[in-house]
Amino acid sequence: MSLSDSTAVLEQDTGSDQTTASSLRQAEPAAVEGVSYSVSPGFVATLARLNLSVAISSYQSGKFYLLGRNPAGGLMVDERLFHKAMGIAVEGNALILATLFQIHRFENVLEEGQFINHTFDACYVPRISFTTGVLDAHDVGLTAEGEVVFVNTRFNCLASLARARSFTPIWKPPFISHIVDEDRCHLNGMAMQEGRPAYVTAVSRSNTIDGWRDRRTGGGVVIDVATGDIVCEGLSMPHSPRLHQGRLWILNSGAGELGWVDRDSRTFHPVAFCPGFLRGLAFAGRYALVGLSKPRYERFEGLPLDRKLKDANSEPWCGLQVIDLDTGTCIDWFRIDGAVAEIYDVAALPGVACPMSLGFASNEIQTLITHEELKSGD
Repeated sequence: MSLSDSTAVLEQDTGSDQTTASSLRQAEPAAVEGVSYSVSPGFVATLARLNLSVAISSYQSGKFYLLGRNPAGGLMVDERLFHKAMGIAVEGNALILATLFQIHRFENVLEEGQFINHTFDACYVPRISFTTGVLDAHDVGLTAEGEVVFVNTRFNCLASLARARSFTPIWKPPFISHIVDEDRCHLNGMAMQEGRPAYVTAVSRSNTIDGWRDRRTGGGVVIDVATGDIVCEGLSMPHSPRLHQGRLWILNSGAGELGWVDRDSRTFHPVAFCPGFLRGLAFAGRYALVGLSKPRYERFEGLPLDRKLKDANSEPWCGLQVIDLDTGTCIDWFRIDGAVAEIYDVAALPGVACPMSLGFASNEIQTLITHEELKSGD
């Protein structure tokens, strides 16, 4: 499925950037002990038809995946290690990834027409890393000014990065009394609109430490950031609010439901049931890319998902489903079995066929060197 001990060769049609690389090694996901991957027969063809690849984070295992199609027509799985990989945001050539105590900004260092190893048409390199400390950062985004904004779950707020501090709080729910180091409502998801946070999700409106855990079944809310109004309530552990084609979509995670919120009537309309605890949502036209996790039953017993799985005579699984929004059916899937059991976020990489990334767990990041041409007169 991927390359091993291969020499990086840059092929370039046009462009002025210079790239030097040697001994780029690609992880072999299938060789990871205790983990196996499978896909539906049409998954790779769907990626090609939609002209995209997919980024997936798995915080429980520290995995950051890029799913693409290799030149031979099969699936390419690029796997990197980032401790507690969480929220992902993609804007142009930039990719933001929240991790345990840092937020990384990656840049795709390849120009159009360039390839690494005759295979990869995008290479995401972490160029800037912000050290925040452990904030339990969840969803991330980029503002219109190119600044990183993120959900600071530990402090119940939205935050931006600061030069001399761990973070700068920029918004909190009206029911949270003050910025405090107590995960009270489990603020988790954030929908961006025109470069600004527009909506957030929280497991409850609790204003006491860890109060959200007693409200997991029906205490979930969606909040309008601009007004502070609750635009939907009665949800079970909602995550991943996203705006797409004029609708506000969310994952009603504790019920395994993908649906949208009618902001006028403040009601949730489920469109599809997926057999898992849902987190991570991206879109491509009429299709939704939904992340599924196996629920942690020692902490999350009694959710509506339990009953729905029993009614469907189904077991929960971990991976990605492609949902047709017109019919509410799953048309394709990517599944992970074994030691990796939880997904946090999913992002689409439009126009990219076969991406790779670099991490800090090997020496690859030392050997890929890029620079611009010397400007005339310098």
